[in-house]
Amino acid sequence: MSGRKQFLQQLGLMAGAFSANSLFNELHAAEISSANSRVNHLSPISVAADEDYWSVIQQAYTVSPQIINLNNGGVSPSPRVVQEAVERYNKLTNEGPSYFMWEILDQGREPLREKLAELGGCNKEEIVINRNATESLNTVVLGLDLKAGDEVIGCKLDYPNHMNAWKQRAMRDGIVYKQLSFNFPVENDEEIVAAFENAITPKTKIIHVTHVINWVGQILPVRKISDMAHRHGLEVVCDGAHSFALLDFKIPDLGCDYFATSLHKFLSAPIGSGMMWIKQDKISKIWPLLANGDPRGTNIRKFETLGTRSFPIEQGIGEAINFQLAIGNKRKEERVRYLKNYWAERVINVPKVKIKTSLKSAYSCAICGVSIDGIPPRELERILFNRYKIHTVPIDYENVSCVRVTPHVYTRLPELDKFVRAIKEIAAAGK
Repeated sequence: MSGRKQFLQQLGLMAGAFSANSLFNELHAAEISSANSRVNHLSPISVAADEDYWSVIQQAYTVSPQIINLNNGGVSPSPRVVQEAVERYNKLTNEGPSYFMWEILDQGREPLREKLAELGGCNKEEIVINRNATESLNTVVLGLDLKAGDEVIGCKLDYPNHMNAWKQRAMRDGIVYKQLSFNFPVENDEEIVAAFENAITPKTKIIHVTHVINWVGQILPVRKISDMAHRHGLEVVCDGAHSFALLDFKIPDLGCDYFATSLHKFLSAPIGSGMMWIKQDKISKIWPLLANGDPRGTNIRKFETLGTRSFPIEQGIGEAINFQLAIGNKRKEERVRYLKNYWAERVINVPKVKIKTSLKSAYSCAICGVSIDGIPPRELERILFNRYKIHTVPIDYENVSCVRVTPHVYTRLPELDKFVRAIKEIAAAGK
């Protein structure tokens, strides 16, 4: 055995996230495997309502018992295994940063890229590991060769950071940024596709589409929009911040040209981790957001010239992937949808209560908006927290006025029962 390999084994560094000795295998594999064996004969929809199964998953999280967190649409907590991986790598890094970061942890990026590609159903040479969807989409938006007069079609309910990126290009370069308006929920794919198609002119170059609208959880028909756009010779930029590792899909199946996501949402990866996908034949045309020695090159790694980054956070993503794969994409999607419908169906007919999201599976999954007549969103959010210690987020933007509620796999039914009771009591009292 070489001296270097023996040295690494002594430090425990041979036990990466994708080895037999991973932290996931140490902490959770046996329990989740046992739980899986009990339900493997059941459909994902059936498993979604199996509380014994999900209690095993819930125990893997360390969420505070002091509050009920129903704002997983912003950022989700990581399971214990991901937290411990980040802590382990952080401690290791500080034992000798320049050595352990660059010589050891940096070598873990390629195996991680392969696993992310496997999860996304794509080529590893199309995957960029970065910090969040904002960084990814700014890379694409600011890296495209667009000139004055070129048109981009988006939506007024896209994510603000991404709208601002397009607005900056309009200010700086004179492109035309057109934004559609929808009154969600919309339970008609053709209506949405037609709205985008009707906005196309001979000067249109790009369609920007959000897979899951962050304000109210509407799922947009990305594949249908992409197919339509390509018939017109356009490219499609997709914001998948609220869909990746929640909805069961493969990135190429969306038909888009560029895709971005934040891994610290439904993958429950370390906070501050993200991923970008660029179709391989499009890589050379995008300028890196941070300068690279070969900015017109075809190597996807040109977008990772970030300088010093958090290697512990990056490597912690691997254990989040292990956790995700142990549950299964479709099983997870159906469970989170079940949780959303569980509470929404119990308040939808309560006087004064309005549900702002479709409950049909084709149009929503985790996120759902709720309002109570006469109570502004910020006031409702304040009451929910101060009286019931339920954390949500108020939305009062454009034509959306509600409190956004987003459960995750660790959410327990008694917590949603308390939320339902709170909504009923607040609606009855009128404040």
